[in-house]
Amino acid sequence: MDRIEYQKALDEALTVRASWLEKTEFPKFKDEFRTFHSAFGVLYKILIQKKLVHEDPYKQEAKMGEIKPPPPIMPDRDKVDQLTMNLSAYDNQLDYLVNFFQFSLDFLTLENIKRILALVRYIDWARFTVDTQNPTTKALVDVVNTARAGGEPIIVNSIGEALGKLSRGTGLIFGFLKEATNFNRETYKLELRQTITGTMNDLTLEGIRKKFPSAMGGKPFYPDLAEELIKEDFSPGGNQLRAEVLKRLAIPETKPKAVRAKVSFKTTLLDGLMIAGSVSTALGDIIPRLDENNLVFQERRQTFMQKLRDLLKQMMHKEPDPVIYEIEYIDSTKGTTVREKINFNAFRLELDKKNRFLMSLAGRGGAASRLEAMDEKQLLELLERSIREAQGVHKVLTGLDELFKSEAPRESRDKIKGIKPELGMIKNAIIKANQKRHEYSAQLEEEEQLKRLGVNIST
Repeated sequence: MDRIEYQKALDEALTVRASWLEKTEFPKFKDEFRTFHSAFGVLYKILIQKKLVHEDPYKQEAKMGEIKPPPPIMPDRDKVDQLTMNLSAYDNQLDYLVNFFQFSLDFLTLENIKRILALVRYIDWARFTVDTQNPTTKALVDVVNTARAGGEPIIVNSIGEALGKLSRGTGLIFGFLKEATNFNRETYKLELRQTITGTMNDLTLEGIRKKFPSAMGGKPFYPDLAEELIKEDFSPGGNQLRAEVLKRLAIPETKPKAVRAKVSFKTTLLDGLMIAGSVSTALGDIIPRLDENNLVFQERRQTFMQKLRDLLKQMMHKEPDPVIYEIEYIDSTKGTTVREKINFNAFRLELDKKNRFLMSLAGRGGAASRLEAMDEKQLLELLERSIREAQGVHKVLTGLDELFKSEAPRESRDKIKGIKPELGMIKNAIIKANQKRHEYSAQLEEEEQLKRLGVNIST
C-alpha cells in the first residue's frame, strides 16, 4: 500500500473509529468516572465525619473553568489544612468532569487528556500505601489509616470498598484515555499528511517544523508525532508500521448471538442503595447539632416550674412532656407550603432508627451478602424505601433548621448551629439515588422492548 492509498485508508479507519468511540466507549468512560467520583465521595465524607479533615467553607463557591489538579502537599505546612483544601478541590474537579465536561472527541483533545491524566494521577490509588513516593498520597494514606484504626466495621468496610473502586477505576480510566490518545495521535498525523507532507518526497523534522505555523496555525507542534509520520511514510519499514496503525484502529469484532444472555441490573440498584446510605454521613453531623439547638430553644421556653417538673419526672423515670414544634416546608410534589406539628422527642427516636437503617446501606461490607442475596424486586423496594426515608428526614430537618434560626431569641441566636451544608448533601444523595432508580427502570424497559421485538433472552 503506497502513501496515497494509506492516507485514504487511514481517513476511513479514523471515521469509523470516531463513531465507535462516541457511541460505544465514551458513554462507558463517563459512567466509570461517575463511579470513581462516587467512591471518592464516600471516602471524603468519612474523613470529614471523623474530623480528620475539615469541611471547606468555600467549596460551593469554587468556579470550575478548566481541568487542573490541586497543588501537591508540602511537608513544611499543616497537613490537615492542606488536605482540607486539596481534597475539596479534587472533589470539585471530579464533579466538574462527571456533570459538566463533555466526553466527546471535540473535547478530549491531547491537551485535555494530559490534564485529566494529571488529575487522576494526583492521588496514586493503585499504590495507596505508606511506601508511596507521592507526597499527597502519603498524607492521605496517613489520615485514612487513622480512620480505619479502631473504627466501626461499617466504616472500615466502606473505606476498603471505596479504595478498591478507586484503584480499579484508575486502570479503567487510563485504558479509555489511551484509546482517545491513540485516536488523536493518528488524527494529528493524518492532518500533517493532508496539509504538509502529502506532496513531499524528501521529508525531515525541520522541514515539517518550518511549514507547520502557516499550515496548522494555532495548533501545538508535537515533534514525536512528526517523527512517527516520517518513519511510517519514508523509512524502509514503513509498510509494516502503517499496517500496525490500521490494525490498532480496527473496531473489535463482536459476533451476534442468537440468544441474548439475561442481563442483571442489580449493580445499578446496589449503587443506588450505597448513595442513599451516604445520607447517614450527613446525619452523623446533624444529630448532635439538632440536640444542642433543641436544648437552647427549650432553655428560653421553659419556666422554673416546668424545669422542676421535668427534673422530678426524670428522677421518677417518667416520660417528659412532649416537645412540640410547628414547622413549615415546601411540598415538592405540589409546590405549596405545608405546616406540620412535630413531636421532637418522638422524631429524634425515629431519626436514630432511620439513620441506622441508612448506615447499613452506606458501605456494603457487613450487609454485602444479604444485599447480594436479594433479587431485583427486593432491592428496588429497598431503594424506594431508602429514598422515602431520606426525603422524609430532609423535609423535617429543613423545617426545624428554619424554625431554630428564625425564632431563637437574639441573645441565643449565636448558639444555634446551622445544618444547611449537610441538608445540601442529603438532597444531592436523594437526587443521585433517584437517578439510579430511574436508570434501573430505563434498563428494564429496554429489556422488555427487546423481548417484544423477538430477541430471545436466556435464563
